[in-house]
Amino acid sequence: MFIDTKNARILLIGYIIIALICAFALMLPSMHNGQMRFIDALFTTSSALSVTGLIVKSSAIDFTFTGQLLILCLIQLGGLGYMSLWSILYILFRKNINHSNVLTLKENLAYPTTEGISEFLKKMFIMAFSIEGIGAVILTMRFMLDMSIEEALWQGIFHSISAFNNAGFSILSEGLMPYRDDLVINLVITMLIIIGGLGYFVLIETHLVLKKHTNGFSIHSKIVFIMTAILLLSAFLSVFLLEYNNPKSIGELPLQYKILSSYFAAVNYRTSGFNTLDLSLLQDPTLFFSSIFMVIGGAPGGTAGGIKVTTIAIIFLHVYAMIRGSAQTKVFSRTIDFQSISKAFVVMVLASAYITIMLLTLCLFEDGGARGFLALLFEVCSAFGTVGLSMGDGGILSLSAHFSDFGKSIIIILMLSGKVGIFAFSISMMLRQKKSHIQYPQTKILI
Repeated sequence: MFIDTKNARILLIGYIIIALICAFALMLPSMHNGQMRFIDALFTTSSALSVTGLIVKSSAIDFTFTGQLLILCLIQLGGLGYMSLWSILYILFRKNINHSNVLTLKENLAYPTTEGISEFLKKMFIMAFSIEGIGAVILTMRFMLDMSIEEALWQGIFHSISAFNNAGFSILSEGLMPYRDDLVINLVITMLIIIGGLGYFVLIETHLVLKKHTNGFSIHSKIVFIMTAILLLSAFLSVFLLEYNNPKSIGELPLQYKILSSYFAAVNYRTSGFNTLDLSLLQDPTLFFSSIFMVIGGAPGGTAGGIKVTTIAIIFLHVYAMIRGSAQTKVFSRTIDFQSISKAFVVMVLASAYITIMLLTLCLFEDGGARGFLALLFEVCSAFGTVGLSMGDGGILSLSAHFSDFGKSIIIILMLSGKVGIFAFSISMMLRQKKSHIQYPQTKILI
């Protein structure tokens, strides 16, 4: 069942209000260093809440510890979903969630039914904090080799939460660039990103399967695992092969570090904005294919953005069925319902339309620098997919740092629409239509 217009609007308005309130909080002198314009504060809170990672102010330099803590809280809130947090508080205080909010929560979590959603929420929070905790311990131990215990602990906690929630924010002055060849940092960060991008439904079901509390994986989980593996391998090969001889990126690295850097980049195209390579030095074909992977994103009901791997899977399966002349779209001996197929194509069309319109708008008003159109395309796809990767401003900031207030506003809209989902975002913009009981006769149109 498609999400109701009212619930979609509530979801979107909630994120906007939180971003605005926290932007005003970031304007406080205790939150930042130096000058802070409101549009930059709003850009930062929107990026953190949508777990994107695009920055127009350095998280390490321009924000105090209190400011960084607020950003981290927004990342955690964005990854779990504010509706989830609100609902778990209700459950803890033994209050019932009304039916309308349950439906909104169901859509936000991509949970199949409204039954058992309270128990699912509890497991979701326990799993999220447990994974983040393990990641934080390992990262802290690694960072202790380079800094004091207190700083290593803060860096470990921040990067673990940022990675698991696919946010890509870093409070290291140079990001993770100095750790390009570090096996521990690369593997821990990428594992957190992949796990977060699978979706809470898949993670909880995996736990149940491992504990032998259920016979096997659902079709949804199987599709997510297969598509995740295919996309990661495809992204890895695109970077590794296209950049293999590029001396500006990985061309002069030893083979093992070429593999490691390509793998790290491939994982981060799944909607996390960490990078160990200067993306402005990548070749045009690499950047183009990277944009496609960023728009696809991760799985539903998780911390990743994009149009989702299940959407792409359904479209490919339906196209394959049509080419074969089959009347049914099948997967794992099951028929995919028409509503799912219809929604997948609608999401694809809406995503293409939004990206095109926003890209054309930016092309009219903003400068993409030396790489021009491609740099703007990369920035738009990164914002829409809530990825956070950018070809940069020549320093540590995103390309958006060069944009005018209008250009930054466009990116903010893209990040928030990517967070709530392009389908829910589009529905929230529409006027409620009255139900019609009139059945019109069918017609055929030549294609």
